[in-house]
Amino acid sequence: MERRKTKVVFTNGVFDILHAGHVKSLTHASANGDRLIIGLNADASVKRLKGDTRPIIGEHDRAQLLAALQFVDMVVLFHDDTPIKLIEALLPDVLVKSADYNIDTIVGAKEVIANGGEVKIMPFVQGLSTTAIINKIKNE
Repeated sequence: MERRKTKVVFTNGVFDILHAGHVKSLTHASANGDRLIIGLNADASVKRLKGDTRPIIGEHDRAQLLAALQFVDMVVLFHDDTPIKLIEALLPDVLVKSADYNIDTIVGAKEVIANGGEVKIMPFVQGLSTTAIINKIKNE
């Protein structure tokens, strides 16, 4: 019997204050393969990228929330500002990012493509963002 290769999908992000936009994006990402691995920015990385008031939810709690989603197979914390080392080590079959990026700005795209993988850009979920949620809470 021939053994089928498992198609590994990778995406990454902060995923602070998990919301429906995240779930829709991750559902879309998971549909591109057999296993979904999420690279999650560690707290120190989030602070460098988004400022001292972020993240709202700590890295271990964010990882636990993501891992609880039935279509997520693994969550890996990374401490650098980008997941390039993680992508180079994993070399997934599919690298997925949202449409607020393009092929030239997606970290790891050239490495994945050079390894025979593909890069997919998923639709951006308008109106749903952690920043919008934070602003709404502040203004109420």
